Amino acid sequence: MDFSNIGKWIIVAGLIVTLVGGVFWLIGKTGLPLGRLPGDIHIERGGSSFYFPLATSIVLSLFLTLVINIILRLFKR
Repeated sequence: MDFSNIGKWIIVAGLIVTLVGGVFWLIGKTGLPLGRLPGDIHIERGGSSFYFPLATSIVLSLFLTLVINIILRLFKR
């Protein structure tokens, strides 16, 4: 077992999580209505609530698919 490789992967994963968090923070600062789109499900009954961001999930999935495909095509050359 090579712990230096595991350590490198943990650092890379931490950097990726930090970058994704920074992107979400910046998106929140721009005022985009992610999480409040038409199609997001929000139900409140009594003292409980249920929230499922269906439309937001679809939009983010499409965007990330596009970005990943562009990146992979750039590195494929």
